[in-house]
Amino acid sequence: MSKTHEIRPGQSVELLKELHILTRDGKMNQDSRRKLKQVYHLFQFIEPLLRDALQQHATLSLVDHGAGKSYLGFILYDLFFKEHAAQGHIWGIETREELVTHSRELATRLDFPGMSFENLSVADSITSDALPATVDVVTALHACNTATDDAIHFALAKHARHIVLVPCCQAEVASVLRKNKGRDMAKSALTELWRHPLHTREFGSQITNVLRCLQLEAHGYKVNVTELVGWEHSMKNELIVATHTGQSNPRAARRLQDVLESVGLEELSDRFFVPA
Repeated sequence: MSKTHEIRPGQSVELLKELHILTRDGKMNQDSRRKLKQVYHLFQFIEPLLRDALQQHATLSLVDHGAGKSYLGFILYDLFFKEHAAQGHIWGIETREELVTHSRELATRLDFPGMSFENLSVADSITSDALPATVDVVTALHACNTATDDAIHFALAKHARHIVLVPCCQAEVASVLRKNKGRDMAKSALTELWRHPLHTREFGSQITNVLRCLQLEAHGYKVNVTELVGWEHSMKNELIVATHTGQSNPRAARRLQDVLESVGLEELSDRFFVPA
């Protein structure tokens, strides 16, 4: 099949080969065509956020947490920054040193000067001098367990205008639900929602994201929750997009605390902190 059939003009063919969207000889098969469709599907959510932030200033900044091979960062740079935000910059944050090294080498090879990669945990990145004091857009796709919450804390500390999350592996809340199950059984019939182990895991995942949304709303973000349709490579396809409004939301803060108390998660109040 022709490599030009569905690829946008100006895209780096070399990058698409590195991401295995194109074969080494520049062709596309059914699997790679599906991957390209997924890339464009995600990009359509993020592009309007980049354009909005770019209207504020030319030095557009984006930090991608749990970057892995920096798949998302490279695609965003190739599809948007390269043409529309030449003064902008993308940082990829990743704990695996070999992936950071690979991403640095690839950025150099592709001549993507506005990309940097840091070998840091999400939590450590909040205070790292390698990152700017403020950031326009923060992304975290499948940053496992508490790394998604650390990415939220990073975004709040950096006064991010936009936040894009695809949460993953929310084990911490489920473990607290499991630990307190016996204590809470007599207090409320709602405990039946997570009495069985499978339900504990699924309810833990659901309530984690509900708490994250309330936390963001309490800090003045407008939150939209949707689904990454067709994102077949992962069962975790919930997409949370948050945009700062400049107005805190005391009601959301109260509701968050009410939910924590209702399901016996008071000990996690610090993780889902809200403004004083």
